[in-house]
Amino acid sequence: MTDFCAEDALEARQRNPRAAVEMARAVLRTTDDRSEWAIAERAIGLALRELHDLSGSVRHLRRSIRIATDASLPQLAAISRVGLAWVLGYMGRHRAALRELDLAVPELSDVDAVAAVKARGIVFHYLCHYDEAQRDYTAAISGARRVGDKMVEARAFNNRGLVRAYVGDMREASADFDRAASLLAELGQDLGVADVHWNAGIMATRNGDVPAALAWFDKADEVYRRLDVPRPALLVNRLELLVSVPLVDEARVAADRAITELKALKSPLGVSEALYFRARIALLDNDLDAANSFAAEARRRFRREQRLLWAAGARYLELHAAVLRGDRSRPLRLALSRVASELDAMDWRLPALEARIDAGLVAADLGHRARAVIEFSLAAASRRRGPAGLRVRGWYAEALRRKLSGDVRGTSSALRRGIGLLDEYRVSLGAAELRAMTGAQGQALALEGLRLAVASGNAARVLSWTESWRAGGLRMKSVSPPDDPRLEDALASLRAVTSDVESAILAGKPAGALRAKLVRAEQRVRDLTRQMSGGVAMFKPPSVGALGAALGTSALIEFVEHEGVLMAVVLADGRASLHSLGAVDGVVREIRLLRFALHRLVTLPPGMPNLAVARSSAAHAAALLSERLLAPLASRVDGRPLVVVPTGALNGLPWAVLDRQVTVAPSAAVWLRAHSVADASGEAVLAAGPRMAAAPAEIKAISAHVPGRVLVDSEATVSAVASAMDGAALAHIAAHGSFRVDNPLFSALELADGPLTVYDIERLRTPPTLVVLSACDSGQSAVRPGDELMGFTAALLGLGTRTLIAPVVPVPTDGTAPVMVELHQKLAAGLAPAEALAAVQRAAADDAAYAAAVGFVCFGAG
Repeated sequence: MTDFCAEDALEARQRNPRAAVEMARAVLRTTDDRSEWAIAERAIGLALRELHDLSGSVRHLRRSIRIATDASLPQLAAISRVGLAWVLGYMGRHRAALRELDLAVPELSDVDAVAAVKARGIVFHYLCHYDEAQRDYTAAISGARRVGDKMVEARAFNNRGLVRAYVGDMREASADFDRAASLLAELGQDLGVADVHWNAGIMATRNGDVPAALAWFDKADEVYRRLDVPRPALLVNRLELLVSVPLVDEARVAADRAITELKALKSPLGVSEALYFRARIALLDNDLDAANSFAAEARRRFRREQRLLWAAGARYLELHAAVLRGDRSRPLRLALSRVASELDAMDWRLPALEARIDAGLVAADLGHRARAVIEFSLAAASRRRGPAGLRVRGWYAEALRRKLSGDVRGTSSALRRGIGLLDEYRVSLGAAELRAMTGAQGQALALEGLRLAVASGNAARVLSWTESWRAGGLRMKSVSPPDDPRLEDALASLRAVTSDVESAILAGKPAGALRAKLVRAEQRVRDLTRQMSGGVAMFKPPSVGALGAALGTSALIEFVEHEGVLMAVVLADGRASLHSLGAVDGVVREIRLLRFALHRLVTLPPGMPNLAVARSSAAHAAALLSERLLAPLASRVDGRPLVVVPTGALNGLPWAVLDRQVTVAPSAAVWLRAHSVADASGEAVLAAGPRMAAAPAEIKAISAHVPGRVLVDSEATVSAVASAMDGAALAHIAAHGSFRVDNPLFSALELADGPLTVYDIERLRTPPTLVVLSACDSGQSAVRPGDELMGFTAALLGLGTRTLIAPVVPVPTDGTAPVMVELHQKLAAGLAPAEALAAVQRAAADDAAYAAAVGFVCFGAG
């Protein structure tokens, strides 16, 4: 005989489902009691539900029903039917689930009848019938209290909290989650508490609180991993969070993974939702064919599952793809209005709002002004309440409504209200990455405002609108991540795994498993960093007067891309002027040719005849770029030092090829802030990375002109270099550099014990005043919507570094040291960084010196 009975296994199913299965199987082996058999089979079925073995769960629950029915135990059969209904509902078989409940209820006593009411609420929940679900959950809470069943009460509170979050009742949802977690903790149900945390993460996602959502998901995931309990639907909820930011590249990978894994696990509801979010990602990628395909498949599945709310959401994505494709037909407008009404009726406010805006845009283009005003007015109602993302779009709709009435000033005011609201939201985000990526939410507002400003022909207005959105994340002073031991451990683990991968590759060993481990280590660093709360200071876009006073005799050129045309606002002597420079495509082509020629200069061996061809090609591309970018502005900028604010197409241009003294900044606001940074009081730090023969000699030569702390060989560890950089007046690092296109924040400088990443830089409390990175591509940045930069440049300038000198193209490993020594000589002689760099670059006559010098750019204040 066993020391436990079937009821013990049943009670253990939510504490430790794997142990519960073994306990129940032991009961089945050691007793002939048919009631024990029925309960043990039910325990196995419910435990397998927790382990997401749904087909196994159905099989054992049906076996329990059959055993109980054959043994004339109708109440036990009915109780198993309630559990079976939950599983069938989760599998999308809602009619079958409700049929099981109808069969069960007549046989149930008070306690079990309450559980049946809760189960019916779950089925309605899956059907998106939220009023009926709340009604049943509330009835289950009252019934559970009456009969003293705290477990059912807790689960009903948890489920009702999620429904309330879905319909926007966040305060009531939070109260339900608190009560559920308290009851489950009292019962020692760790798994149940984790489920509450999971639902709280969904609520935070819907409320736009990204750090809180990540923290809740992380807490839940820790318990699931400890108990070895799969929760595949968590993949979908994380996916929803990634799309909401939007973290598009990461979301794309996560969506493809979720679809594959959920299909393998036979989780139909999860697959359908993952396809829905995959369609949204394709729309963000402007891949309209893929978006239409994913959305259509999702819609078909939702209809089959009787989830009409989700089906309406998927239908909207199909219609939105048609809008982006240029369809402007009356049937499309009618379909958009119809789906918006369906979504409104079922309280899914964001896609309803988006559908209204699209319907208004199509109506306006068709000349149906009155209809467009109605659609925009309905959408604009969202500007007053709800999560920030919803209100930002609501202000966009209000701007479009005012634009139709010819109210230019009112339109501009509404657009600025939306941009201001987005800024307020971004301030609440602690992680610089999240602040940068949420800029995409203001893209429509900013483009509409820029369109108005360009139409006015007023240069100051164009500058003001460009600055209101450009690199907005960097107008908010970055906060250093807290001293979180988990983040320190995650970064140390990342360095160790990176080293293991490199060792395996060098030894010719398979590295597949290590690469998978590296991906997990990177994800851990990202998640922990993103959980930071906000509270950062925000800097308003500067006025023309403030910029003019700070510029002195320099000139500011702010480049703007508008409808395929490159424009420039020039500010000199306190006066702004607007200039059109022609199509952007030509500039992009010439920058590509220039970078290719410079790369050839670096990689070709000395003495090769092709060097002259590469140098000639670089000079030709540079001349074309100078003719396009500077010649039309000559009357305003000639003879002046330049402060350049590039648009996305111009990022990565080595400005020295134009033979001008140039300081580059992500925005005029960032330049003005850097201009005001005071000198740090700490000593200089000079560091050399490994596997770079010339680096120690470079550092030694520089140290003759720059007294300070020298870190070379084994002393140049990540912790030692980062610690020395904190508060330093100057930091110079000579090391191998790598730029990560897939994730710019993992761009790295190679040090003795592994990579110094952007994440490490973001942990500095007081950044160096001047940073020089003698490492390939370390000045390169990824550009996101709003000309938001991600990489070392953004991290250092965001923290408060005044000036960064770094290359935006590969530089020769062995030829850079003389350039860097000469740069520091000029800095020690009192030249400003931009002036010193320009002087060094002008003196680089032969091919080798030119290749070593021309790729460096002075960022910040100069």
